Amino acid sequence: MAKDRIITRDSHPLDAPVEAEAARALRPQCMDDYVGQSKLRERLMIALDAVKQRQEPMEHILLHGPPGLGKTTLAHIIAHEMGTRAYVTSGPALTKGGDLVGTLTRMQPGDILFIDEIHRLPAAVEEYVYPAMEDFKIDFTLDAGVHAKVVTYHLKPFTLIGATTRAGLLTGALRSRFGLSHRIDYYQHDELVEILQRALARLGIKEVPADAVQEIAKRSRGTPRIGLRLMRRARDFAQVKRNGRLDMQVVAEALELEGVDDHGLDALDRLYLSTLMNTYGGGPAGLEAIAASMGEDPGTLEDVVEPYLLQIGFLARTRQGRQITAAGQDWVGESSPGNSGSSGLF
Repeated sequence: MAKDRIITRDSHPLDAPVEAEAARALRPQCMDDYVGQSKLRERLMIALDAVKQRQEPMEHILLHGPPGLGKTTLAHIIAHEMGTRAYVTSGPALTKGGDLVGTLTRMQPGDILFIDEIHRLPAAVEEYVYPAMEDFKIDFTLDAGVHAKVVTYHLKPFTLIGATTRAGLLTGALRSRFGLSHRIDYYQHDELVEILQRALARLGIKEVPADAVQEIAKRSRGTPRIGLRLMRRARDFAQVKRNGRLDMQVVAEALELEGVDDHGLDALDRLYLSTLMNTYGGGPAGLEAIAASMGEDPGTLEDVVEPYLLQIGFLARTRQGRQITAAGQDWVGESSPGNSGSSGLF
């Protein structure tokens, strides 16, 4: 079930070609068009102006935070602002040092190397990264044994932008080599509305009522990637079922069909809360027990379901286990009228 969730912050497998095309069409090209993350924008604009005046490459940057918040977009924006090119790869894709060497040797002065999920770099590859970041050079060995020869290749000055959802897993040696480090936070409701309005304009969809856009933003879980995905679902529904008319009622019908309620919760979220409420009396209960009752993997619940429930205050993690909050209890009572008698538990 978790793999099929429309509200996952990861790139959806069924939407991968669509999202890649949409990203190219809807991605902001310059810092002035980037919405949200005001403190990060200010820090980056100051750094960009300074290195442009000195005609130097940008400092290495580490961006950490949940997926779907625009880390890849920022890498492309920085490359555009510097007038250079962005090379995009990921930690799991770099299995050996040669994979990284091939990319680094092709890069021109000032180019951007963006490594997503950089905490998953193999140790052997990470050893190549250190001298590349500090001294713009790499040492690699030719042959083996008595005929081994170390060759030093000098690189053109470049900028490494690392992105991770789990900054705590980065080694201290790698983390210390980034000049700028910033956490990307969830977006506010008005910021999501602005992002969706700009996306609709770029797609040529006009005269969409403000309340319809706000409804999509409300169910987007603070994440632009989810908001844009829900927007495309609503657009498709309007095109097929309502002759292209996209209003509040159409949005509500489209997202109800997708199983996303007005809190941004889907079937898996609702099953988690109802299981905790009805089976374990609201908790506290252990994660393994909840997962067994649901027939789901505990890691999936911890990494995919619980973060948003914690964010909106429906769930609390205690020493004794997971416990539903008063707000979560109210939501369960509203969504399941037959459970109204459970209110005495709290």
